Amino acid sequence: MSLFRTKSIEALIAASEDPDKKLRRTLGPVSLTALGIGAVIGSGIFTLTGTAAAGKVVPIKSILNATVLDLVLSGSHAGSQLGRPGAGPAITISFLLVAVACVFAGLCYAELASMIPIAGSAYTYSYAILGELIAWIIGWDLILEYAVSNMSVAVGFSAYLQDLFENLFRFRLPDRWAFPPFPAPGATAGLFNVPALLITLVVTWVLVRGVRESARANTAMVIVKIAAIIIFCVGAAGAVRPGNWHPFAPHGFSGILTGASIVFFTYIGFDSISTAAEECRRPQRDLPAGILATLLICTILYGSVSLVLTGIANYKTLDTDSPVADALRALGYNRLRLIVTAGALMGMLSSLLVYQYGQARIWFAMSRDRLLPKIFSAVHRRYQTPHISTWIAGFFVGVPAGIWDIDTFAELSNIGTLFAFVLVSAGVIVLRARQPGRPRSFRVPLVPLFPLISIGCCLLLMMGLPLLTWLRFFVWLVIGLAIYLPFGRKRSALAGQ
Repeated sequence: MSLFRTKSIEALIAASEDPDKKLRRTLGPVSLTALGIGAVIGSGIFTLTGTAAAGKVVPIKSILNATVLDLVLSGSHAGSQLGRPGAGPAITISFLLVAVACVFAGLCYAELASMIPIAGSAYTYSYAILGELIAWIIGWDLILEYAVSNMSVAVGFSAYLQDLFENLFRFRLPDRWAFPPFPAPGATAGLFNVPALLITLVVTWVLVRGVRESARANTAMVIVKIAAIIIFCVGAAGAVRPGNWHPFAPHGFSGILTGASIVFFTYIGFDSISTAAEECRRPQRDLPAGILATLLICTILYGSVSLVLTGIANYKTLDTDSPVADALRALGYNRLRLIVTAGALMGMLSSLLVYQYGQARIWFAMSRDRLLPKIFSAVHRRYQTPHISTWIAGFFVGVPAGIWDIDTFAELSNIGTLFAFVLVSAGVIVLRARQPGRPRSFRVPLVPLFPLISIGCCLLLMMGLPLLTWLRFFVWLVIGLAIYLPFGRKRSALAGQ
């Protein structure tokens, strides 16, 4: 039963007050909301909106390339093609449905974050409620989620930066320093993707300097990003042709659901707010407000972009890598296209910063519980940040991003986040049953109904991921158990209890 020993909420809070392991509380509701928007609104707002509206045909190259739902519903096999209808202009409704689904998970995060205002997000909640083994699994899973997400973002940032330099200065880095040695099939190969590593290290340096400075930098980038989105919506509104919105839902409700499954993963970054709990001034009040405000603002922004985009171009033409930029190019709006590119860069940069921030806090929390080596929980005397874990996390992301094209592994981030959502939602139900009288500054209504709806939505979306993603996820968890059982279990702060 030592595998399922729990650490009391009181013990978790006491450990966070250790002077040698204490983080500075400087974040308020505005900074928390900016962190959430920085994670949720990335380059996907200018890319996935088009893909989800247009739909796509997915070739089934092998059984591992098919999803669980593909196999159950259509019996797909190697050599076949699976048509996934797009939402068309109704992609706006898809975003709204996804926001509603995320609200259920967001409410669960809000309750636990206000009760357990400690760094570590779902890892910490699981340690207090479900036991050490489950906590280790979700912590190991979150490390993968944040790392793989940022590897993909760093690679994408490098490509956009090259495009921006070429447009503004007619300059490009030599291919050998701008592309990885192991690219995707058919892509250009180089020696090392230098911009991907450099931007990761710059972000790491900012994070080490302090959470207040990092939050200010992120807030500035979020302001630029939102300004770019508003400028696009206002600037392109004059080119909207209402005829492009007809038919509004060309594939009916099934198309809307397909679009929702594609764009769901643009919302999963809101959980990064809970990793900042220990650096929040008034977590009981500000964490729930930050989570729910993030979902509301991001839904409005995503809906506005999708509505304008499908109004200036026929939805069937939007299945490209850069649908917004392509639509503006077709209209001859080159200055607006430049602003969109700048907005996409800010989107990726702020996402990179927030996810690197979250990853370092996960490592810090696991190390403070002695499930990882002690060095990861060292706190800088001047900046009061986990500087060593932050730098290690920076190289852990930057070096692979320079060597591989990580895009093919991005779905690992999706399955990891959905798994975290499931455990957080389950944690609310379990804690309500075990400690019904514990004070809660924020309460999820209609428990267990709302948490069960969250769990059901997440499991359904996990079934929509390829079997190969499930296999990779399982292998990563096995590697984690191979580390925990001989090392973490014996060195844990709860060992012997």
